[in-house]
Amino acid sequence: MPHDHPHHHHHHHDDHPHPHGQGHNHAQADHLHSHLQPEDEAADLQILATQFIDGFVQAADKAAYLRLAGVPFERPGAGGDKVLKLVDVELKTEWQVGTAAPSFGSRELSYLPFPGPMIRERTNMALVYVSMDEKSLLDIRDFLATRKAEIGG
Repeated sequence: MPHDHPHHHHHHHDDHPHPHGQGHNHAQADHLHSHLQPEDEAADLQILATQFIDGFVQAADKAAYLRLAGVPFERPGAGGDKVLKLVDVELKTEWQVGTAAPSFGSRELSYLPFPGPMIRERTNMALVYVSMDEKSLLDIRDFLATRKAEIGG
C-alpha cells in the first residue's frame, strides 16, 4: 500500500505535485464518503432508533440519558411564541401482520397477510411536548435524523 512506511522512515512529498492533506487519489479525495439510498437510510435510522430506545429503557436515570443524547427539554411551539415542555416519552410497540396496497384497476386493497415467521415486532418512541395551548409529538426517528445530520453522520 502507498505510504505504509515504518515509523522511522520519513517520506517527503516535495518530489511530486499534489496538494498536501490529500492522498495520491486526489481526484477522489473530495468524495470519499458514501451515500445511502433512501431505503438504506431509513433502515439505518431504524437501527439507531432501536438502539436508542433499548438504551432509554435500560437507563437507570432516564432524564440523564435524554440529556446526554441532546434531547431538548424545551422547544418552540407552532407559532414560535410559546415554549413547549417535554413531559412524556411514549413507547409504542406494534406487530405488522400483513400488508395492504391499492389494487390495479380496483377500489379494493390487495391484502397480503404475513406467515408467522415474517411478523416482526417494532417499537417506536415519541417525545411529548406541551404548553397551555399545544401538544406536539416528536418521533425519535426525526430527532435522530436531525442529530445525525448535525454531527455529520
